[in-house]
Amino acid sequence: MRTTTSSPLTLTLGLAAALALAGTVVLGLTLPATVEQGDYSRLIAIHPGVAWASYLCFGVTALASAAWLWPTTRDPRWDLLAGASAEIGVVFTALTLATGSIWGRPTWGVWWVWDARLTLSALMLMLYLGYLALRRVPDPPEVRARRSAVAALAAVVVVPLNHFAVDWWRTLHQGRSFAQMDPGNDLDGAFIGAMLLGLVAMTLVYCWLLVHRYRVARLEDERDSRRLGEALEERRREAVVV
Repeated sequence: MRTTTSSPLTLTLGLAAALALAGTVVLGLTLPATVEQGDYSRLIAIHPGVAWASYLCFGVTALASAAWLWPTTRDPRWDLLAGASAEIGVVFTALTLATGSIWGRPTWGVWWVWDARLTLSALMLMLYLGYLALRRVPDPPEVRARRSAVAALAAVVVVPLNHFAVDWWRTLHQGRSFAQMDPGNDLDGAFIGAMLLGLVAMTLVYCWLLVHRYRVARLEDERDSRRLGEALEERRREAVVV
């Protein structure tokens, strides 16, 4: 049985993620309230970072799926990595929608509006929930991996559409966060610093979660293979007895 003890590198990554996340929260709470959004403007420390992490998750899922489909790099570990990253991505996407709704209610006057950015975010969540459901359909491992990889590469198209939706369509959502990082223009230094720290924190949190979820996926895969081997051996013994 493979050990589940965390390595020093994983522990260091977890500590860095915890410190960055705590720093993001503290810095976010110290931001001044704005005239337009009041105290809710402090969500800039969290919301863009969570949204970025969801893009990162699904990007890794697509890259790992492509690596599995490519004959020279095909390895079951790529499939496990793709599934693990997608699971984390669903969590980050749900948090993106939740924090966005909390931010939008006092700013827009409604919890939800069917504009391009919000609709595509909801679509992204549904697509990857469907991807995870597809991975649960009983099939031989290779068939499941191929089907899932194709689905992941098809679903990832929604990520750039979602990111550039505020540029391509008329929407209530503000412009892209990176496009507004101009002190004295849309965001000042304090808000930019909080947002950047939030991006770093969510990236570290994602990496830490991915390491642990991938490790669990490997253990589950080994367990299933062992159980399959034991079942086949039992059937062979039964055949010999008969």
